[in-house]
Amino acid sequence: MGPQANTDLGPSTPLVLPLWSEGLCKMSGCSRNVDDIRALLQSCKSFGPQQRMKFYDSWAETYEQDSEVMNYRAPHLVIDFLNANFSGDRQGARVLDVACGSGLVAKLMVELGFRLFVGVDGSRGMLDQAAKTGLYQDLRLALLGTQALPAQTGAFDVVIIVGALRDGFVPVSVVRELCCAAKPGGLVCMSRVDPKSESGDRYKACLERELQLMEEEGLWTHVVSADMHRYMMDVYNSSTEGEQNQQYLSGTMQLYRKSPR
Repeated sequence: MGPQANTDLGPSTPLVLPLWSEGLCKMSGCSRNVDDIRALLQSCKSFGPQQRMKFYDSWAETYEQDSEVMNYRAPHLVIDFLNANFSGDRQGARVLDVACGSGLVAKLMVELGFRLFVGVDGSRGMLDQAAKTGLYQDLRLALLGTQALPAQTGAFDVVIIVGALRDGFVPVSVVRELCCAAKPGGLVCMSRVDPKSESGDRYKACLERELQLMEEEGLWTHVVSADMHRYMMDVYNSSTEGEQNQQYLSGTMQLYRKSPR
C-alpha cells in the first residue's frame, strides 16, 4: 500500500457540489465521450484555482478513463523525452512529481526503472488516487502559486511537471521553485501546454522569458527541447460539428540541468 495523501497543509472543508459536478456524478458510472468531457471542462473555464481543485476532486475517480477518451498522450511523450536524456541511476534517483494528479507519470517511470517518488498536487481527490498506485513514498497537498512547493531544497535528482504549465493552472513563478527542489546537477523536466488563445500566448511568452532569465542568472543550463505534437484532443475550446474529433493541442517539452554549487 502506498502512503495516504499528506493533507496537513490546511483543514479539510466539506465539498459543496456545484452544478457542474452533477454532470460528473451522473456519468461517473458510465463511459463519457469527447463531447461530454468538452462540456464539463468548458463549464469550469472561468474557475479560480480553488474552484478548479474542487472540480478535480470530483473528477479524480474517472480521470484516467476520461484521459484515454481525450487521447491524452503528454505523460507518455514527456517520459520518453526524459528517458532519452537521462543517464543516471534510475533506481536510486529521487523524483519529485509536481502536479502529479492520479499518478500517470510515476506509473510510466517505474516501468523504466525509477523507484523513488514524491508527489505534489492541489487536489485531495487526485492525491487519493495517486496513493492507490502504491508508487509514492510521500504525497503532499499544495495549491501551486498560492502555497509554497512543499519540497526540500536541493533534494531531487529529477523534478518533473507534466500538463500543468499553462494559463489558469500553475503560474510561471513556480518554475523557480522547481529548480530550487532539484539537486545541483539534477534535471528539471517540463511540458508546456500551448492552448489556442491570447492568454495562452501571453503565458508562453512569459514562461520563455523566465526560463531564459534563470539561465542568464546561472541557476541552470538548457539541455534540450522538443515539440509535443497532438498530445491531446482540444476539449477546452468549442469546435464546429465535424471538427470536434480533429482538433488537437500541441506543446513543448524542455529539460534543464541545475547548476552545480
